Amino acid sequence: MSEWYVYMLKCGDGSYYTGITTDLCRRLDEHNGILRNGARYTRARQPVTLIYQECCENRSQASKREYAIKQLNRADKQALFSQSS
Repeated sequence: MSEWYVYMLKCGDGSYYTGITTDLCRRLDEHNGILRNGARYTRARQPVTLIYQECCENRSQASKREYAIKQLNRADKQALFSQSS
């Protein structure tokens, strides 16, 4: 059983992208165009940098947390990843 992660990226244009994965390194390489299958959103906003990650027990929990983070405004997202630094 693999761990799931919720992650947040800072894109080259200063915007934020939030997603879930079981492999952060692979997913970051995909978003930066090193590997195929990056998200369309990040493809046009490279380079991207990992600024936040959170471990979850399963995909369901990760998806719910991803949704909650996506509902935050920009200031609250910044506060979230600033606390983890």
